[in-house]
Amino acid sequence: MDREALQNHLKMEHGKSPLTDNLKEIVYGGIDGIITTFAVVAGFTGAMTMGSNMAIPTTVVLLFGLANLFADGFSMGVSDFLSSRAEKKLFEKDHAKESYEIRTNEQYEYDESVDILMDHGFGEDDARQLADIYKKNPKFWADFMMRYELQQPRPDEKPSRGALITFLSFVTFGLIPLLPYIFGSNAFNQFVSACFAGAVALAILGFFRARITQEKAYISILEIVGLGSVAGGIAYFVGTLFQ
Repeated sequence: MDREALQNHLKMEHGKSPLTDNLKEIVYGGIDGIITTFAVVAGFTGAMTMGSNMAIPTTVVLLFGLANLFADGFSMGVSDFLSSRAEKKLFEKDHAKESYEIRTNEQYEYDESVDILMDHGFGEDDARQLADIYKKNPKFWADFMMRYELQQPRPDEKPSRGALITFLSFVTFGLIPLLPYIFGSNAFNQFVSACFAGAVALAILGFFRARITQEKAYISILEIVGLGSVAGGIAYFVGTLFQ
């Protein structure tokens, strides 16, 4: 099977694509964006309800919501970038150390590889045959040791891509609870619409999170929507304290 055929197989049979490769960043960035922005909306709504004399203009809600949305989205993207880059540098440092040990103490690394393979269910003869094959490709051998000895899978080679996707997902989905305040006029209807839109968006992301974690979809959806509701309820309650 040539490389092109392999890529087509991965795409058709396993759903491999740039979207699925970064599904984690899309889902978790989106969830945080929705909950964070909805908390701002709920807080302001709580301050305006129950007979309060406070009259908070829609423009103020949008100002705080958008400022929070972009600032938190940027912070989350930068944090993702820095943590991924640190993970990548740690991997490279440990990989270089493992490669050095393979070059300078081959027999010890060979015996370690045999033990690891036997721990994973291979008989001793098969484990030694595989280890003999690994010796012919030191780079792959080092990758094997990183994965199965040090429990360090190879990280994303482009930390900036994951950071950008996290930021865009945060901002895109986080904008949803603010849409009723951009296009609506009645404060109560705006909040109800924001609740509905946020819940639907969280449910969609909960479904996609289930695909990542391989859990039941309804459990993931209920958990995400439930946590979002709790966060909104807390923000609403805090808002009522300022009436």
